[in-house]
Amino acid sequence: MNRLQWITLLLAAVNLVLVWLFPPFDYLSQARSNVATFDGFAWVFSERPNYVVNSSFLQLELFVVLLNTAIAWLLLRDRPAAAAGERKSVDWQRIVLIGVGVNLLLVLMFPPMENYFAVTKAALPSFDGFYFLFGDHGERAIVPQMLYIEVVFILINGAMLYLLLRKGGGVELTPAQRAALAAELRQGRK
Repeated sequence: MNRLQWITLLLAAVNLVLVWLFPPFDYLSQARSNVATFDGFAWVFSERPNYVVNSSFLQLELFVVLLNTAIAWLLLRDRPAAAAGERKSVDWQRIVLIGVGVNLLLVLMFPPMENYFAVTKAALPSFDGFYFLFGDHGERAIVPQMLYIEVVFILINGAMLYLLLRKGGGVELTPAQRAALAAELRQGRK
C-alpha cells in the first residue's frame, strides 16, 4: 500500500465520521398525515421534535463513500513503469473508474424526488424530478427506490466497462519458448 492509498483511507474515515455526525433528516408533519419530507442534514445529537433520520439515504451515502474509496484505491495503486521507448497508452480502465465516481456523486447531489401529495402506500413511487440536494425541499421526499436503481445501474455499467477495457492478459511467447513448452508437454505425457 502506497502513501496515496493511506491518505485515501484517512479521507474515507473522515467522510464516514462526517456522514454519521450529520445524517439526512426527514420532517414528519402532522398536517401532512406524517408523510416524511426531506429537510436536509443536521447534527445527529440535536433535539429535533418530529424529525427522523432518513435511513435509506444515509445507507446510500455510506455506500457511495465506500465505493468512491474503493475506486480511489484502484486509481492510486502503483502501476508498472513503461519500458524504455514504449509509448504510453491511455488507461481506459482508469477513465471508467473516474467516470463511475463522478456519476455516483452526481446521483447523490441530484436525487429523484416526489411531491409529498403524491406519496401513497402504493408499491411504485411517483416521480417529480431531480432536485439539487441542498435546495429547499419542504414539499418533496426523496424516492429511495429510484436512487438505489440509479446507483446499481451505474455500478453494473461501470463494472462491465472496466472488465471490457482491461489490457490483454496473455503473454506472447517467442517461437523458441513455444518449442520448449511443446517438448516439455510431450515429455510429461510419456
